[in-house]
Amino acid sequence: MIIRDRRKILFITQWQFEDALIQTYTLPYIQIIQKITSAPCYLVCVDKSISKIKASKKGSVIVISLPANNGGLFMGWGLNILSLLRLIKKRKITHLHPWCTPAGAIGIILKFLNKKLKLTIDSYEPHAEAMVENGTWSKSGLKYKVLSYFEKREAKIADNLVFAAPGMQDYIQKRYGIVAKNYFVKPACVDLDSFSDKAIKGAQLMSELNFNGKIVCVYAGKFGGIYLEEESFRFVKRCEDYWGKDKFRFLLLSNVEDNYVYENIHKQGISAGTITKLFVPHNQIAKYLGLADFAICPVKPVPTKLYCSPIKDGEYWALGLPVVITENISNDSEIIAENNAGAILRTFDDAGYEAAIKQIDSIISVKSRAEVYAKIRPLAEEYRNFTIAEEVYKAIYASV
Repeated sequence: MIIRDRRKILFITQWQFEDALIQTYTLPYIQIIQKITSAPCYLVCVDKSISKIKASKKGSVIVISLPANNGGLFMGWGLNILSLLRLIKKRKITHLHPWCTPAGAIGIILKFLNKKLKLTIDSYEPHAEAMVENGTWSKSGLKYKVLSYFEKREAKIADNLVFAAPGMQDYIQKRYGIVAKNYFVKPACVDLDSFSDKAIKGAQLMSELNFNGKIVCVYAGKFGGIYLEEESFRFVKRCEDYWGKDKFRFLLLSNVEDNYVYENIHKQGISAGTITKLFVPHNQIAKYLGLADFAICPVKPVPTKLYCSPIKDGEYWALGLPVVITENISNDSEIIAENNAGAILRTFDDAGYEAAIKQIDSIISVKSRAEVYAKIRPLAEEYRNFTIAEEVYKAIYASV
């Protein structure tokens, strides 16, 4: 007898569909869930260009776009919640699956209004506390207080919690006095086929960017917020001093403003030709990362970052790149230290920079690029493999 899957899953995010967080951190997991279930899947995104809810089909997923600016943060999401309630009733949604705790707050409200809904919070980590630690929010501010309240409710009420890193259950118990029950750990996984040795040192790009014979460090990301700013450019300057301005190059893959980069180049005294800044679509990012000899992950080493999972680390490892990382970032810092797969930037002074640079040099100067790849690639295969996500989602969704 064939048992029909009557579930319908609503995935909730607060990102635009084109955002890399949707393309690399959401859609691949929805596709895994679709393989496990035969349930129709709906993905909630925001869209700054619309004034009312809009539905469209993107592949096998129905995308529900909500207006991003329709009355401010709280009024706007109040209207959007009403729209989602109508959608839930019309489409007979049975399961909610928000990504990260801000979207999880929407999930909590919807579950409160419809208690039959099953709720899974994906990538649950302490977002509110992190925003205070990195200086973006104030602990006395309304945003912090509201999200803190909802994060506690999520930990208590959600049917399933999916953590980005191990140890999050201890944080929940210590901060909220709640013993997490149905929880799983799923790091930011990586496409091991796209990010592989096929993307390393592409001859045409190496020539176009004048990287032949250079030592190239890459960073793909932003500055500010959870990421170091001045310290990152100081590190670039120390690398230039160590290897020489004719030998060292820094490839910055970012949409940060040119003026911001120029100001920091001038402030740190970095040579004009040292930094190459590009912004490329994510479907091309692997071949640009693959031009490098090592990478940096300049996440601010604040306490809550122990519970995050930087997406780029998995991509760097998959391409066999040693990584310079700050202390206590997820379990990535520990993995890198234990496997001599990069360097830990422990202090932001000349001694700290020099120690990290020398550690990197001891890796890339002794072994060939192919040998370094063979050493580091297995970290991605073990710690950032999509099979980890498959096992988590099977545990949550395998039963009809």
